Amino acid sequence: MENGNVIELLDSLYAMVTEAWGVPLGNDKCIIERDRAIELINEIKNSLPSAIAESKRLVAARDEFIGNAKREAESLRRNAEEKARSMVEEQEVMRVARARSVEMIATAEARSRELRRIANEYVDDIMRQTEENLSSSLSTIRAAHGAFQQRTRPAAQPAVKPAAKPAAQSAAPKAGSAIVPELGD
Repeated sequence: MENGNVIELLDSLYAMVTEAWGVPLGNDKCIIERDRAIELINEIKNSLPSAIAESKRLVAARDEFIGNAKREAESLRRNAEEKARSMVEEQEVMRVARARSVEMIATAEARSRELRRIANEYVDDIMRQTEENLSSSLSTIRAAHGAFQQRTRPAAQPAVKPAAKPAAQSAAPKAGSAIVPELGD
């Protein structure tokens, strides 16, 4: 799964908890579908390893990229040396060949350093983004889990003694009327 899917799953879990019916006389509790909540949490847990695998894949791609750059630099260096050897006939030709060889090696090494720098910056950026996403997802999961636990854990309620009702209010409800408790969040 992609990080977008993890965020969507967390949004679904959050919506499930915030839109749940409240428990009568329990303002901080609600009723949610346990199986659906567990299913969402499991999907989130299963998608986190894929984000880590993607980071490992990017590191491997960076290493391959650097290896190719080194091989290319070595190939350029060898080509420069071969060209220099073939121009041994005259001293002037040799001087020019050496200068060109040194220039090609310097260019190849500079290019290799630049490619390595670019690859390192790219992988560092991707790993930083992945780390931020994982951290954000973990924080959201922990917050949702804490809210879920608070809403589902029975709280010790102090014994409240009902106050004496005035005579008009203490009468039984009229036929056809119903007492409806207020629902929490």
